[in-house]
Amino acid sequence: MNVKTRNRTRHYRTVSFDARTNAVVLIEQRLLPHRFQLVRTPDYRATARAITEMIVRGAGAIGATAAYGLAQGARAFHGAGLAAFERHMEKAFQTLKEARPTAVDPVNAMVEVRRKMAAGQTVAERQTLALAAAEHFADEVVAHCEAIGRHGVKLIRDGARVLTHCNAGWLAFVDVGTATAPMYAAQAAGRKFHVFCDETRPRCQGASLTAWELAQQGISHEVIADNAAGFLMSRGEVDLVIVGSDRTLGRTGEVANKIGTYTKAVLAQRHDIPFYVAIPLSTIDWNMKSGRDIPIEERHADETLGAWGVTRRGRREYVRVANPTSGARNPGFDVTPPELIAGILTPAGIFKPRELWRHRARLGGPA
Repeated sequence: MNVKTRNRTRHYRTVSFDARTNAVVLIEQRLLPHRFQLVRTPDYRATARAITEMIVRGAGAIGATAAYGLAQGARAFHGAGLAAFERHMEKAFQTLKEARPTAVDPVNAMVEVRRKMAAGQTVAERQTLALAAAEHFADEVVAHCEAIGRHGVKLIRDGARVLTHCNAGWLAFVDVGTATAPMYAAQAAGRKFHVFCDETRPRCQGASLTAWELAQQGISHEVIADNAAGFLMSRGEVDLVIVGSDRTLGRTGEVANKIGTYTKAVLAQRHDIPFYVAIPLSTIDWNMKSGRDIPIEERHADETLGAWGVTRRGRREYVRVANPTSGARNPGFDVTPPELIAGILTPAGIFKPRELWRHRARLGGPA
């Protein structure tokens, strides 16, 4: 998407690769919306830390970052022995895989990179194939988001009031985004609508990232406290909910997404509001059989006990909010059951959650 900084507008992707220096180039999302800055990770370990520390976040974006990180690891190998190269690649794969365990996109992306690398007969050939595969994955995520927009635009009628949770925009998916794709398509079609952005405690990705995106794009929006959604729904002020996903089970239609998503789905059902989940194909897990098996990341208690912000002098600082002697639980994700979901927005169309397995051939699933 286009970003305006210092009175200049330029197109950026959330993640890209500098082949000359073998560096992954990322937008530093922790600094938004106060400062726009690019960072470069010099090796796959630093790239994994960038995922863990949420310099980059969002299913498709960390999938592309992991793919680039794996290619980065491949290109950093010095030697000609394939056996030693494969041992090195396995170490890089595991390091990147463990960076954010709930999302499946990084694993799917790296498995695809390794599959394409296997066609190389030498280390040099595999290094070249690795980067080409990573670039293809990033491009494919963008193409999937564009297709989601084409299928989902019909959901946003003129005058609609849309609620979204967390950030499933272009910052989370290399470009365009998933939950935001229908919004951008509706804007391009000339429709007027309004978006409510849940603040998304404890890291406030809705308030800091989604709101920033929509402001950059000139889309009407307001930030609301997470606890305000039910009130707005009860007053008839929400027509539609669209969220993203970090892992959607192809066998059951269960959806793992940012903590609070399940709550919004329950509220939407109570008020008869359609609740949609938008995903690229890389977010589908075709192997796992139950949402209870999804590894839910428990993040540091400090995220819940305080907040990061920017002072009047422009310094980014952490402020303790909670009682100083109290601890906290901080699960990063929850799981929404299929009966609460009106449809799964995919690049191949809109499906009922329990229809994913039946249509797996169209969705890139197993035979």
